[in-house]
Amino acid sequence: MKTYIAFLRGINVSGKKKIPMAELRELCESVKLKDVKTYIQSGNIIFKSDRTNSTELEKLLEKAILNNFGFEVPVLIKTIDQLGKIISLNPFKLETDILENKIYFVLLNSGPQIEVLESFKNEEFKNEEFFYNENCIYLKCREGYGKAKLNNNLIEHKLKLIATTRNYRSMQALLKMATA
Repeated sequence: MKTYIAFLRGINVSGKKKIPMAELRELCESVKLKDVKTYIQSGNIIFKSDRTNSTELEKLLEKAILNNFGFEVPVLIKTIDQLGKIISLNPFKLETDILENKIYFVLLNSGPQIEVLESFKNEEFKNEEFFYNENCIYLKCREGYGKAKLNNNLIEHKLKLIATTRNYRSMQALLKMATA
């Protein structure tokens, strides 16, 4: 069995698309996922499965959530190796930035079109830096993510794809839980 980490986009934010974590774990187990664990309320799931196709697992969870909770939730799934690589490629390694919660990972459901990405790379955002590598936008928000202009919604709009954002601490915690 392989271990996976699922990232749900946009649940339990501002009282919208509410999914209690206990119910989410039960739902995952009902679709034959094993050793299911969740991390915080923002939709992070660690599980094991015999299935080897991440896209099939994403569709399985999306359909189960729609059928059970009545709304659509995009799901992005990574393996332990993929998550470890994403974290290791983070160009923003200054310890104070990490401790002050200024580093974010915007996980993309696919690679953006080259022309769109090149145009996006030329944009500048005050108090923010970003770097793209392998379906992830690495984001440094000098004034915190809450004040960032370059947020998940803007990235989705600019790159014309689905994304979900996690901070550095959450990514590290998920990797640790997945490898425990």
